[in-house]
Amino acid sequence: MKILISGGGIAGQALAYWLAHGGHRVKVVERFPALRATGAQVDLRGQGIEAIERMGLMGAVRNKLVDEAGVAFVNAAGKARATIMANTSGRGRQSLTSEYEIMRGDLVRILNDATKDNVEYVFGQSVDGFDQDEHQVVAHFSDGSSEEFDLLVGADGQGSRLRRAILPEGFDPYWRVGIHMAYWFVSRIASDGDIRDTYMVPGGRQIMRRSHNPSETQVYFVMREDSEEASAIHRQPVERQQEFWAGRFAGAGWQTERFIDGMKTSPFFYSQEIAQVRIDTWSKGRVVLAGDAAHCASPYSGMGVSGGLVGAYVLAGEINQHPDDLPAALANYDTKLRPFAEGIQGQVNPRLLRLGMPMTQRAIDAFLTVTGLATALHIPDLVARFSKEDRGGDWRLPDYPQLQAA
Repeated sequence: MKILISGGGIAGQALAYWLAHGGHRVKVVERFPALRATGAQVDLRGQGIEAIERMGLMGAVRNKLVDEAGVAFVNAAGKARATIMANTSGRGRQSLTSEYEIMRGDLVRILNDATKDNVEYVFGQSVDGFDQDEHQVVAHFSDGSSEEFDLLVGADGQGSRLRRAILPEGFDPYWRVGIHMAYWFVSRIASDGDIRDTYMVPGGRQIMRRSHNPSETQVYFVMREDSEEASAIHRQPVERQQEFWAGRFAGAGWQTERFIDGMKTSPFFYSQEIAQVRIDTWSKGRVVLAGDAAHCASPYSGMGVSGGLVGAYVLAGEINQHPDDLPAALANYDTKLRPFAEGIQGQVNPRLLRLGMPMTQRAIDAFLTVTGLATALHIPDLVARFSKEDRGGDWRLPDYPQLQAA
């Protein structure tokens, strides 16, 4: 088939990889003017690790892994009160930090290197709309041109425009948890180690620091807030977003001033509301959604990237298995993947998240005391090593003979 993918991120490129491997003619359009190989640190877990292995890309991924040995909860002086190490035993489940931590940009480049010779990429262009009938879908591009395809895939992220086009008008696809996040890079200093630092601030606020190379450190500001201002800030100009976050965290202690100062010169800055995408259908006719556009699980699931890789594999597998029956392929995609997608979304429990973001200093002190005792007794390590399932549960990747020789 002739297939158009809107969105050149992780899910879009993974899908392009499998579809091209199946012999389809694949075109990817990306609204950014170049490969969007930026972003913060992401991880692979459970079925996402297996999906990368089936692509034959684990070697390339291992070569780019970030050295993050664990997660420390620190006080205002920067002293670790509790540390949970990564589970590198090869069994059980990953802990708060995965054995497979990688920068989003590096994973995007790995996928692009694996697809650029077999897939047509067009940057600086987006799909503004489409028309379809039972035989074809006509995509209308931002440059005014149009083109016919057999299938249009919306892999255009959590804020997907194509999703809005196939859902009923006024339908809200988002399940919100009342948490917001911003992240950016600052210059690394000598005290920035390979353990991720987490610092809790009264008022349901949290600061994280993690370092991914010798010169850069990532900063994350996270907060609990249900206000309209917080939800709206993510659509404002970057300068206004930075003012908002600096104001919310001013005087928070630890290294806050360093992080706010570094915000102004960071190579990128990203602000988002933590939300999941929950919709009853992922396709309409010859248009189908993939990755975060279909089933965003949120960063707190720990399975966002893995979910996108798994979803791309299943969608391509069903299309390759039913090349002459697209309705059956898309129906099977939904039936097979939805239990997995809903399972990883269900891992996000707003009550547990709020426990990890206390409102008072007394509650923060209690959290650190309990967590410190648990780590002293090695409870998190034992739980991780002897767990029978990772965050994706016991759901198994389907086997598709057409994809085995990748």
